[in-house]
Amino acid sequence: MEIEEKQAELIDQFVKQASAQKGSALGPIIDEATSHPSLFAFSEILAVPTVAELEGTDNSVHLEVLRLFAHGTWSDYKRNSGRLPQLVPDQVLKLKQLTVLALAETNKVLSYGKLMLELDVTNIRQLEDFLINDCMYAGLVRGKLDQLRRYFEVQFAAGRDLRPGQLGSMIQTLSNWLATSENLLITIQEKIKWVDNMSELDKKHRKELEDRVMEVKKSVAIKEG
Repeated sequence: MEIEEKQAELIDQFVKQASAQKGSALGPIIDEATSHPSLFAFSEILAVPTVAELEGTDNSVHLEVLRLFAHGTWSDYKRNSGRLPQLVPDQVLKLKQLTVLALAETNKVLSYGKLMLELDVTNIRQLEDFLINDCMYAGLVRGKLDQLRRYFEVQFAAGRDLRPGQLGSMIQTLSNWLATSENLLITIQEKIKWVDNMSELDKKHRKELEDRVMEVKKSVAIKEG
């Protein structure tokens, strides 16, 4: 089964479960979702009304955990670990996988040093094993490990949930790209028109030249006659 299809099924499953619960009862559901080895998207669960209602309540920590997995990284967790529950090993693994995806959003060449720092990995063998076994084999990323230069070149990375405000930024970027593309198209069309005009002028000039040659030939023929 494709990753996208599996994701869609899991999202639907957890959205239904979350919609049927409230308050502290959402805690186990969120813990299960953030621990599941095949789920890497959480925005739909965040949008469930009963989950959103956790904001400002005694159970808001569950909402914070879900937001962490939707938009955060391992470094974010370490900075806020004092107010967040301790993560279980499956959650730690997932958050580190998501951290790689977050890094790949902005840079397609990730140095081993940067990865080791962001993932709390102490040696290169451990880092490469994680990238191969837990990221590439999981279908989250594709790329090449360069042991000599010590970097991971990302060729593909699965997308993460959009952060608040990120959609507007993406729309603006696409709008700018569209405007640039339209201007480029106009320039290309003008170049094509110029080439066509030059071609017509060249044809006209060639025709005039051929006509003159014919006139000269006729004139020579008359004189010879």
